[in-house]
Amino acid sequence: MILCIADILTPELLERTRATLAEVPFKDGRETAGWHARTVKRNQQADGRNPEVAALREELTKALTRHPLFQMAVRPARMKPLMFSRYDVGMAYGNHVDDAVMGSPGGALRTDISYTLFLGDPASYDGGELLIESTAGEQTFKLPAGSLVLYPSSSLHRVEEVTRGERLAAVGWAQSQVRDPRQREVLFDLDTTRRQLFDESGNTDAFKTLSKSYANLLRMWVEV
Repeated sequence: MILCIADILTPELLERTRATLAEVPFKDGRETAGWHARTVKRNQQADGRNPEVAALREELTKALTRHPLFQMAVRPARMKPLMFSRYDVGMAYGNHVDDAVMGSPGGALRTDISYTLFLGDPASYDGGELLIESTAGEQTFKLPAGSLVLYPSSSLHRVEEVTRGERLAAVGWAQSQVRDPRQREVLFDLDTTRRQLFDESGNTDAFKTLSKSYANLLRMWVEV
């Protein structure tokens, strides 16, 4: 499942994020890439050891985990700390698949879901689209600042070359409580439908039955 979530950051937090990233040091993004991805990766990343970057990363992670759609789609068991990436003119990230296992402060993390949080105004740069391959073909994403796209970490994807301006984004990965992407999508659809049913009709018998099915499937599939 590929899902776009609009306005996941408040305008105030977005502005503060961009102001902070304008002042902190960035380094060669190849330092954090796997041996094969390193050959196609040309970008810069904010130094995660910088206290301002670490504080910003924590604040944005809280904003993600508070968002109901993010919770419903990802069901995060663990999350790798966000990385802030910058693409200047001529930079790109060729076709690659994310590492299946990544290091994190809590130990090794299985990557089930990847996400990109766009931080720059799309009108401020040319190129820089995120292209994700699926059975339906390639899908292209260049979202408004403060919006996020999440997708299976098993997908081949790339960032097109920036030809004008600067592309600024935060990227992250999560290990889900529900490993199977098909099961996550079923749970997402059921949860979305039961919430809509409640909003329209209240605590009806149909809502209760659907909630029971949702809870029992979650009980069957979740890993905690």
